[in-house]
Parts: sequence; C-alpha cells; structure tokens
Amino acid sequence: MNQNRSTMRKASVIVLGSVNTDLVIRGERIPRPGETVLGGTFYRAAGGKGANQAVAAARASTERVTFISAVGDDAFGHEAISGFQIENLDPRFIRVVPKAASGVALIVVDATGENSIAVASGANRELNPADVDAVPEDVFANARVFLACLESRLETVERGLRRARAAGLTTILNPAPAGPLIGHLDVLEWVDVLTPNAGEAAMLLGMPANQPSSGETTEFKAARELQRRGARSVVVTLGSAGALVVGETSEHVPAVKTTPLDTTAAGDAFNGALAIALAEGRKLIDAVRWATHAAAISVTREGARPSLARREEIDASFTGHNDA
Repeated sequence: MNQNRSTMRKASVIVLGSVNTDLVIRGERIPRPGETVLGGTFYRAAGGKGANQAVAAARASTERVTFISAVGDDAFGHEAISGFQIENLDPRFIRVVPKAASGVALIVVDATGENSIAVASGANRELNPADVDAVPEDVFANARVFLACLESRLETVERGLRRARAAGLTTILNPAPAGPLIGHLDVLEWVDVLTPNAGEAAMLLGMPANQPSSGETTEFKAARELQRRGARSVVVTLGSAGALVVGETSEHVPAVKTTPLDTTAAGDAFNGALAIALAEGRKLIDAVRWATHAAAISVTREGARPSLARREEIDASFTGHNDA
C-alpha cells in the first residue's frame, strides 16, 4: 500500500461518486414482487453512495474533503449542493448537468433495519473521465487517499483510480454495486484497498456466497482471488459479523455490538471513515477497527446522510470500546 508515499501531503481525501436524493418508506417488511404493503412512514433524505462516502469522510476528517460528482440542474441537484456547503467538503468539482435529472433512490426499510434500494442514476451517468481530468494537479498532489464506488460510470472511476495512483495516492474502491465491475477485473490493478461486502465479493467472481470449503470461508477465498486479480488488499465487510481484512496476512475484525435501526448507509460510513484513517497514516487493520465504529453509529440512526457520525463520536466510541 502507498500510505506514506509523501510525508509532506495533508491527511486529505478525494472522493469520486454519485449524488442522489433518497425517498424512503419504512414499514414492517419489504414487499415481495407484485405485492403492495400498506402502513409505512415516508421521509426524504440526501443520499447517493458517493455523496454519503464524501460526507462520512468529511465528518470524520480534520482536513477538507474534495468531492468529484455531477447533479442535474433541478431542485434536487441545487438542494444537494447547498447541503454540501455546510459540510467539510470542497464542492468545486460537482458539475451541474443542464437538462438532466438528479439521481434518485427509492428505498424500503423493514422493521429489522434491512433495506431494498432501486436507483435512477440521472446526472450521475454524465460524470465522465473529462471531469476527472479537469481537477487541478495540485488537488491530487496534496491528497493521500482516493475513494470511489461504482454508482458512476466504470470508465470514470478507472480514470480516477489511474490518476490517483500516478499521483501517489492510496486508492480505495468500494465495488457497490458490483455489477459494473463483473468482467472488468483488470481495473483492480489500480486498487490498493478493495472493500466489497460478502455478497459483492462472491458476485465479482461468480462464486456462491457463504459456503465454507476446506476450512476456509468463501469470503476468504474470494478475497485471496481478488488479490490475485490485482487488488493489493481486500476488506470484506460482513455486517453484524464485522470485517475480514486480507493483505499480506489476514485478520477478522469483529463488529461493534449495537441494535440496528436502519442499515442504509453503514457501508458508506465505513468506507468514508476508512479513507480518513488511512490518510492519517493508520495501518490497514487499525483503520478498519476505527471505521467499524463509524458504521456501528450509523446503523442506530434513520436515513443515509443523517446517520453519518462526526469525528468526536467515532473517537469516543473507539476509545470507550478499547477502554472497556
């Protein structure tokens, strides 16, 4: 990994990704195909995996976070930009796309906190490699970590990963959703830390999930294979079971015990905090331990962006857990 390529850089992070408005219904259960379930409650929240990860990183950071994204020239898009201005974010590289709708996610959350999500990408599909090229060289030169997910076009994500690697940044790819990366695993050549959940890790390789074999879990076998395909390290997030960290060695990091209310942005909270921890020079295993506390806080709150923890909350949880 490239955590210490330049000691002169600030502990800052660049995030590339999507911006959505989340339209959420919370009910007793998620409807089956063709079924209507009555009795839920509705709320609207700012979301999008890229935006969630950028805000998670900004709230966890002592430095300003740069966000590369696109929104439509509509009410949702302008509202999103206004929201970023109150966070610790540099919004200069959020492009407003004329005549495009901003991204929207329809989310159903059940009584246990599990969720089902459908996304209309809108302007997120208009974020292209030229938008990455337009970011001034000094922005990359002064950062330490680049983070991206896959709600943007794969060629745009790859351009970001390549440019970040060339500039000496540590690169993190959260392959969510996994679909765009299937059949294109050569992109992993540019990834220092890959952060799939268990289902995504198996999906990327066409493996069945949760099938122990020869004393090794499917998650461990998938992580090692993803390393063989190019990723330098793999962190498989396991929900309430924690995370599996596979680099030169492997280690399981248990989850922080909590009672979940809404798991919508847990992965985004984890990835944003992980990026900051690595930018600040923590070793991968220690960064993962810290990031699990950010994820644990997020699942106790409703909504995506509203659930993301601030640094003092993460530090208090982490310190209290270690002192216990």
